[in-house]
Amino acid sequence: MFLAEALLNAATGGGGGSSNRGSSSSSSNRGSSGGSGVGGALVRGLGGLLAGGSGGNKGGNLAGFVGGLVNVISEAAAQYTPEPPPEARSHYANVEASESEEVRQFRRLFAQLAGDDMEVCPTELRNILNKVVARHQDLKSEGFSLDTCRSMVAVMDNDTTGKLGFEQFKYLWNNIKKWQCVYKQCRSDTSGAIERPRLPAAFKAAGFRLHEQLYALIIRRYADEDDGSMDFNSFIGCLVRLDGMFRAFKALDRRGDGKVQMNMEDWLQLTMYS
Repeated sequence: MFLAEALLNAATGGGGGSSNRGSSSSSSNRGSSGGSGVGGALVRGLGGLLAGGSGGNKGGNLAGFVGGLVNVISEAAAQYTPEPPPEARSHYANVEASESEEVRQFRRLFAQLAGDDMEVCPTELRNILNKVVARHQDLKSEGFSLDTCRSMVAVMDNDTTGKLGFEQFKYLWNNIKKWQCVYKQCRSDTSGAIERPRLPAAFKAAGFRLHEQLYALIIRRYADEDDGSMDFNSFIGCLVRLDGMFRAFKALDRRGDGKVQMNMEDWLQLTMYS
């Protein structure tokens, strides 16, 4: 798919322009064969790693709206620097000599968590994350929804398998580990959520300096409709989506001028699988 190809090119240093391709699809409706057999030791291991360290006038109006949205994203993108993208897919056992003991431990845990195919689908991701979150009662979280995990997989899925390999999962996990520290610092002691007045500081601490219009849209999409607060599931899901879309924009902005160009097919693939 268009987004996946752009992210994969960014990860591998490849190039190539936009093309008129047919849509491709991938399926991730798979049971959690690897997650169901995970023992307490594995959950404690991941928990320790977590504790460490998203014709005519009508055509003209549509073009103006899309152009304005892209400009908003462009202005905001200059205010966020993503981590280096996940490396191209390779076998999980290809251990680099320079890897730390923590990463090697993470490889061993991933081998046991991912199941026989050595990949994690949205259902398995939800099971893994929720088992770890359950051990952190201080987060006061009901856990991640399947929809949130599907979105996480989609924005990280740079090879359109519908699943996450080791490098993709590690990139996602490191971000969650970093952002859960921000969440703990900014949440309310009473509700356990980040209240609306503190959300700007929380996003800033997570590395995002957002345009006011984009920030307002995010509040409408991810915050509680009554008081504007964000729980752990919404906060992490939003940041994963933001990180993925910023990486996609930077990968597509090949001239580095804050602008991208795409056709309708590319636009639909970009927005529908994310």
